[in-house]
Amino acid sequence: MTLRRAGVLLAGILPITLLLLLAGAVPAAYAAPGDPDEPIAPTPPTAPADPGTGNGFSVEINGPDGEPSAAVVTLIAITLLSVAPALLLMMTSFTKIFVVLAMARNALSLPSIPPNQVLAGLALFLSLFVMAPVIGEINDVAAQPYMNGAITFEQALELGVAPLREFMFAFTREEDLALMTRVGGLENPEGPADVALTTLIPAFMLSELRAAFIIGFVVFIPFLVIDLVVAAALMSMGMMMLPPVMISLPFKILLFVLVDGWGLIVTALVGSYMGAR
Repeated sequence: MTLRRAGVLLAGILPITLLLLLAGAVPAAYAAPGDPDEPIAPTPPTAPADPGTGNGFSVEINGPDGEPSAAVVTLIAITLLSVAPALLLMMTSFTKIFVVLAMARNALSLPSIPPNQVLAGLALFLSLFVMAPVIGEINDVAAQPYMNGAITFEQALELGVAPLREFMFAFTREEDLALMTRVGGLENPEGPADVALTTLIPAFMLSELRAAFIIGFVVFIPFLVIDLVVAAALMSMGMMMLPPVMISLPFKILLFVLVDGWGLIVTALVGSYMGAR
């Protein structure tokens, strides 16, 4: 009983003790209000800074030594990679070489052998072989001086286009230039320097396609003769149900191998650009 009474007494004393402690912890400032503080005067506004002297956003094209910065070089490289297929098709010898190789494949009655990837790879490296002097000149007069900080980007672009213009002019017919000038409703240029690239590039492609079809026609002739001979022989023997291509194909391949057909075609294609090397 004594323990029970002590517990009840302790339970009644603890709440009263806590209330007294909390009442004593309250500061006197909250108990009685005092005089308010004097208001602080507002801070005068600051005059706006001159926009010409502030730190703005800028892109440094050239480095500290005059050479182009790495970011600009990377941007130019990515841009060239994105437009490289169009430049390769329109401003080099790739178009004519690929068309001639494709026509030679069709003349052999082999529509998928060699595959397009093989023909495109062969045409690419033959184009690089043909365009090597032009690429080297562009590197010497435009790319290296720009990388060394000797000229600006605009000057490098102007100097780099000049060798390509000279190459395209060398293999563009005047008739194709006149055609594009008439179609565009432009005035007749007084000289090569007055011809815009938008006129020169399609005229160059038309000339390349014309030359490619002429070479392809010459390639087709011997294989056409073989087809005619085989077809006439089959008809004379009454074997009209047998496709002539099945009989003429081995003879075509044999003739192409005996005369070194790929070598002759490559020699003719590269020889047609010897004036630019």
